[in-house]
Amino acid sequence: MLGTACFSTFSMIIACLLKTRDRVMGIGQILTMPLFFASNAIYPIAIMPVWLQVIAHINPLTYVVDGVRALMLSGGSSESGLGTDIVVLLAITLMLAVICARLYPRIVQ
Repeated sequence: MLGTACFSTFSMIIACLLKTRDRVMGIGQILTMPLFFASNAIYPIAIMPVWLQVIAHINPLTYVVDGVRALMLSGGSSESGLGTDIVVLLAITLMLAVICARLYPRIVQ
């Protein structure tokens, strides 16, 4: 649920900044695909180049994937710890929600 909230607020920020639905979908895909490839969804962080490891550690999708793996796999464990995953996702979601709350009145006027 935290991952969904995080990326929903991310999408709302994009929607608040852009005026047409086509632009929102295009920019959303341009931003989402690099987030996916710069996470641990495909490859473990340990085998990534150092510069990509830095990006992966600030990428919220990394923490979503890490937490889901820990919860869904039998005997699964979280690389950074399930508590860390939850705290990081909560912090990022709250930060994005504050940004979205500030931008939203701008488009309603």
